[in-house]
Amino acid sequence: SVSPGDTSVLAGLYGPAEAKVSKELPDRAALEVLLRPKVGLPGVMERSREQLLRQTCEAVVLGVLHPRTAISLVLQVLSDAGSLLSCCLNAACMALLDAGLPLAALFCGVTCALQPDGTILLDPTARQEQEARAILTFAIASSERKVLMANTKGSCSVEEMQQCLAAAQRAADTIFGFYRDSVRRRYSKS
Repeated sequence: SVSPGDTSVLAGLYGPAEAKVSKELPDRAALEVLLRPKVGLPGVMERSREQLLRQTCEAVVLGVLHPRTAISLVLQVLSDAGSLLSCCLNAACMALLDAGLPLAALFCGVTCALQPDGTILLDPTARQEQEARAILTFAIASSERKVLMANTKGSCSVEEMQQCLAAAQRAADTIFGFYRDSVRRRYSKS
């Protein structure tokens, strides 16, 4: 369970397990991501986020080590107070890490809100997102801080996007530190 601020997402990972014949890929594991809203059924927004999450996870999971299998990642939104996509990305990475799946790199999600006056807010609340001129969410890989995914809502200039990306890459160091501390705490209690 990952919860920056008041946004909370619970992640569960199942697999690698035997895949249905229709979903089986001969050269790698088939990765499925399911995003469940707090209430009700998943809609268009959840499907869109599922696709972004799946593509990000596929970029780092070494699925070729588990051909003809299926990996299911289920994300349940417990509360959404803003920065939901980045929280889902962080929960997904923690679930992959905790399950011990082989990864090419870790990744994290960072959301930036570009305010009307040009200031950049990291990890904005729902109200700050509504007031923002643009909301940018990045998935940053731990190796060389490469961008695995970028999602924007609203309008911004190329320079503003680059400023948001630089801020997100700096913030990624803190998140990767959190991952390290979490893993250290989990495995030092034995």
